[in-house]
Amino acid sequence: MKTQGHRLLLLITFLSFFLGYAQVKVSGKVAFRNKGVAEVNVTLKDTYDGATTDAQGNFTFETSEKGNHILTFTHPKYETVEKPVLVESQDLSVSVDLKEQISEIDAVVVSAGSIEASDKKRATALLTPIDIYTTAGADGQISSALNYLPGVQKVGESEGLFIRGGTGTEAKIFMDGSLINNYFSNSVPGIAGRDRFNTSLFKGNIFSSGGYSALYGQALSGALMLESVDLPDQSSYDFGISPIFLSAGFQKLGDNKNYSYGATLGYSILSLMQKVINFNTDFIDAPQGLNGDFNVRIKTKSGGFFKYYGMYDSNKMGVKSESLEPGYDFNMIRLKGKNTYHNLSFRQKFGKYLFNAGASYSYNQSDLNFSTQTSDVESDRTKLLTDGNYINFKAVLERKINKISALRGGFEFNNTDEKLNFEAVNKDYKDLISSVFAETDLGFSNALSAKIGVRAEHSSFLDKNNIAPRLALAYRLATNWTTSLAYGLFFQNPESKYINGPADLDFQKSQHYILQIQRASEGRSLRLEAFYKKYDQLVKTINITPDVSQNQQIQSAFNNDGYGYAKGLELFWRDKKTFDNIDYWISYSFLDSKRDFMNYPVSLKPNFASAHTLSAVAKRFIPEWKLGVNLSYTYSKGRPYYDILTQNTTNIIRHEGSLKDYNALNISFNYLPNLGKKDSKSFTVFVLSISNVLGAKNVYGYNFSMDGARSSAVVPPVNTFVFVGAFISFGVDRTQDAINNNL
Repeated sequence: MKTQGHRLLLLITFLSFFLGYAQVKVSGKVAFRNKGVAEVNVTLKDTYDGATTDAQGNFTFETSEKGNHILTFTHPKYETVEKPVLVESQDLSVSVDLKEQISEIDAVVVSAGSIEASDKKRATALLTPIDIYTTAGADGQISSALNYLPGVQKVGESEGLFIRGGTGTEAKIFMDGSLINNYFSNSVPGIAGRDRFNTSLFKGNIFSSGGYSALYGQALSGALMLESVDLPDQSSYDFGISPIFLSAGFQKLGDNKNYSYGATLGYSILSLMQKVINFNTDFIDAPQGLNGDFNVRIKTKSGGFFKYYGMYDSNKMGVKSESLEPGYDFNMIRLKGKNTYHNLSFRQKFGKYLFNAGASYSYNQSDLNFSTQTSDVESDRTKLLTDGNYINFKAVLERKINKISALRGGFEFNNTDEKLNFEAVNKDYKDLISSVFAETDLGFSNALSAKIGVRAEHSSFLDKNNIAPRLALAYRLATNWTTSLAYGLFFQNPESKYINGPADLDFQKSQHYILQIQRASEGRSLRLEAFYKKYDQLVKTINITPDVSQNQQIQSAFNNDGYGYAKGLELFWRDKKTFDNIDYWISYSFLDSKRDFMNYPVSLKPNFASAHTLSAVAKRFIPEWKLGVNLSYTYSKGRPYYDILTQNTTNIIRHEGSLKDYNALNISFNYLPNLGKKDSKSFTVFVLSISNVLGAKNVYGYNFSMDGARSSAVVPPVNTFVFVGAFISFGVDRTQDAINNNL
């Protein structure tokens, strides 16, 4: 009996032990919006038991654990779920619905109308400084490089960004949030001014061809937001030499890498090239300019950042052309211009808040002298003198709501004080535009986001107010496909140069409607965009002619009864992947636009708008030759031209027609002799650039005599221009940047 009792006790103990460690099956399904999710890690917390879901979201595993436990479900794209479960002897079935993990990396970004190069993750097209320098025909200028993007048209006789049927003055340019007044150099009629700012000053840009943020205003068509560099990687010295300019500069980085300062100086003159190249323009005074700048950047111990940039430039030129008026042989125009610009910005994080503030000051003077020459005798000179002082201040406070949502708001002041003196016209124009704005980024999910904003302005000169709402939505259609919608109302003061007499004026107004579809994958991007713009309250003018001998006319605004529209389609394709070592992009724009504004007697196609524009850019770097080869081509359908006369305060058209189609093929070469030399102390790039290599004789428009009987074509200063130069850097090897950009 004793032996049998021991055996029974042993059996009971064995059964108890076995039953205590019996396996229980845990199974179920993990879904998102009623669709199974694969690759979800399912684990019993603080144990080694678990499984991974299959393609249908199903999972199953066994456990010997008992009692109350936590079942966790994890996946990189979804929020982690923890579900309490009671594990007993019976099998367990658990189903879970996941929520999307909101991620700044994965979230769709509103991009309708915008091309951004400051944040590559959010970019629809990238134009970095190296991109701009290696675009043939851009001459290293930001504004010229933008002409190879959709929505921007080249208007060779005038400076400015001509965006989607808008004038060059309907686009504004900002540096670190502050408005840049007079971004382009002073020039004479028929010759476009150049960029005043060095491209290497900026680390990125956001170019908006419509529907831009409520943080910016006073631009009917678009905005270019430039972001200056922070601290340099190391100290460096740079030199540039060519037949048309000399330049030198340095950047000094502090030992603790918490501050830097630098300066550049340059001088340019075109007289040597006049002896080598056949110019269309007769420069009696060769274009020349002197420019210099200075910058300071300081990073504070608390993480704040100060930036200061100051620059000064002066330029002059003289142009001689055949007179269209009887009794005169030649017309002559001489220019002396000078400009200074200063920009101070500060940014600082305070907990969940980011504070940005900036102020800028600009002074610009343009001194034009007009005269005639008859039988080698020059007449007395008529002076057109304009000078202006411009002050801009802006402050923005931003708070992150979550990873992809934010709220920001602020205010801005833009003060203008301009004087003009020309014959009987004397003007002192003053205006203070005060603005407040608010904007929010709303991330509803990784596939849906919105940007909602509003801006309000008051003009002291007009004594009028406006309120401008802005709205944009973005939705991800598939992994690489997104779509965006944008709407906005935009206001702009009438240009001061047209305010030359009493007139009851109001803000000019435009409405933007934009639809964009975009596909972006590694090495390739495709962008399709349709837009419609409606213009109201555009300025109407009449012509005033103070100097008949020079055929110089001033347009004077008298009301805001103008109106118009612009609509079109755009395509942009960039590919760095298909062909080895080749980066290329193609852009096409179709534009249908009409306006009744300025001195137009009826609604007309604007003389700065082309119906069809095609651009192509290709770049290749050949490492074994240490050579970069860059090509660009632009075609645009001939623009209309008009000869408009004011008779008894009524505008009439005497002549009209279409210009010949515009064509230009450009090529440039960059040779890097120090490539691969590890012991090199300097880094040199030799550049050869040929603009309009085929010598196409393009025409920008026509000038007409006072009686309309004679005309002359407005043409580029030179049909084909050749540039050679060398750029030398000490301390920083930038050659690899040029290579990587083209690979």
